[in-house]
Amino acid sequence: MGEAVNLVNNFKVEKVIFNCGPYNELEKELIKVLDKKRIKYYSCIKELNIDKNKLYFLQTKEYDNENDNSNVIYTELNGYKFMFMGDASSTTEEEILEKYNLPDIDVLKVGHHGSKTSSSEEFINKINPKYSIISVGKNNRYAHPNKKVLANLKDSKIYRTNQDDSVMFKIKNNKLIIETCSSYKGKIKRMK
Repeated sequence: MGEAVNLVNNFKVEKVIFNCGPYNELEKELIKVLDKKRIKYYSCIKELNIDKNKLYFLQTKEYDNENDNSNVIYTELNGYKFMFMGDASSTTEEEILEKYNLPDIDVLKVGHHGSKTSSSEEFINKINPKYSIISVGKNNRYAHPNKKVLANLKDSKIYRTNQDDSVMFKIKNNKLIIETCSSYKGKIKRMK
């Protein structure tokens, strides 16, 4: 969220979707920019159609905690199941498990940068992700990802932005292809 204004100012953005709950100060600043640029925005939606695909927003209620109000998004693309956890904690995970049947997720964007507050053992065992991505900065002050979270993800192939830089998932000829910036750099070296 902290870079949203820069994104809107430097890229073509058609719409913005906010999570549930009251707007915080960063969101209010972004709304000023969106209004000035006449960009539509929405909050607390349940579904979004993009071409022939549908995104499902799995929030079960509004929380007092900003992280638990994160958009949790589920989608299927070419038969592959993707789940994006935002900063949701184990509280949200528990309620999602009660409301939805989500076994065998292909790609999980791990919640809250791999913080100990998310990716509970119960949740991970239930959704059984094949691949997991942890968005986390190098040498971050919180020492993310947490060792317990990594242990919970032991049966998943883990990609981490503090080790792999960027991670790209492509579906080509109905096959899931995963590329990392570090593997891309390797390809460039081989091409020389």
